[in-house]
Amino acid sequence: MEVVSLVNGCSGNTAGKVIICKAAVAWGPGEPLVIEQVRVDPPQKMEVRVKILFTSICHTDLSAWKGENESQRAYPRIFGHEAVGIVESVGEGVTEVAAGDHVIPLFNGECGVCRCCKNPNTNSCEKLGVDPTKSTMILDGKTRFTTADERRQPIYHFLNTSTFSEFTVLDSACVVKIDSEAPIKKMTLLSCGLSTGVGAAWNTANVEAGSTVAIFGLGAVGLAVAEGARARGASKIIGVDVNPQKSIIGKQLGITDFINPRDSDKPVHEKIMEITDGGVDYSFECVGNLEVLRTAFLSTYIGYGTTIMLGIHTSPKLLPLHPMELFSGRKVVASVFGGFKGRTQLPHFAKQCMEGVVKLDEFITHELPFDKINDAFQLLMDGKSLRCLLQI
Repeated sequence: MEVVSLVNGCSGNTAGKVIICKAAVAWGPGEPLVIEQVRVDPPQKMEVRVKILFTSICHTDLSAWKGENESQRAYPRIFGHEAVGIVESVGEGVTEVAAGDHVIPLFNGECGVCRCCKNPNTNSCEKLGVDPTKSTMILDGKTRFTTADERRQPIYHFLNTSTFSEFTVLDSACVVKIDSEAPIKKMTLLSCGLSTGVGAAWNTANVEAGSTVAIFGLGAVGLAVAEGARARGASKIIGVDVNPQKSIIGKQLGITDFINPRDSDKPVHEKIMEITDGGVDYSFECVGNLEVLRTAFLSTYIGYGTTIMLGIHTSPKLLPLHPMELFSGRKVVASVFGGFKGRTQLPHFAKQCMEGVVKLDEFITHELPFDKINDAFQLLMDGKSLRCLLQI
């Protein structure tokens, strides 16, 4: 098979050829990512090869890179799932997108034919839903990445996307076409963080005008929840975080009250009950901590309060709830990708973002070249960034 190298800026017709390009390869848990040459195979049947333009890092990438869940440890691996790009070529049978289309990768795919995809009450997909343990393509169980040296060592995929690469191959169910007039750099946010948070407020909770909200953890997802609640007209949006700096950016994105648990000996849920005369209508747990989840649950109003869980829980411990507590009327639900069906609903959400329904600029706190990806990881670990865009 013909090979074309893009590492030194070479270009031309690449369809049907192996591409040699740059990628950030993880060789082991917690090890610095290495920018090196990789081979990217052409897309096979019902697959798409995408030229990634911008990618960013979220806490799911961080926890996977750290190796916090042993079942996810497949190395070498190309992480990354939040990005935007242009279709380079498509495989046999692909009709939804074509070369040149602007697309967003979807870590939570939508095949459109399984029982879940046909059900309007879920955005799960039986074939290409979220599966951090999956590390190969669904067609043949093989990878489309290999090392560029003579070993041709397989490099594993991540979350259906693997966006820390100049080119990546995805199942066609894991890409969605967006308007070519959309600000492509900002559209990176829609492939994970912004959609997850705003969608949790809009789709999972269905926050109403005048309702009250508490958000535990003001990272990018938590702040996106706040922005979604603000856009829906929530009367009170309480942000909870141990980082006092989050109160500043939080107030730009709808937070009306800020609580730092370290500033008082009084339990956070009691403070929230005081502020809201008995509890909030909706609480959102965006940390991935069981104690925080329980506090979020206790912060909702008895009878109808709903807690939406967005944080990733890597611990094997079970929910900190007694079954009888649910008889009070309070509920706990989880939200994946904000309840959005990616290929069906994301184009409309992108248009809403273009129209200014929700803010985008405030979420992009840093921009770095791709070869500074380890610096971007450090910014996230230090709590200094919401989203650091990496231009590839």
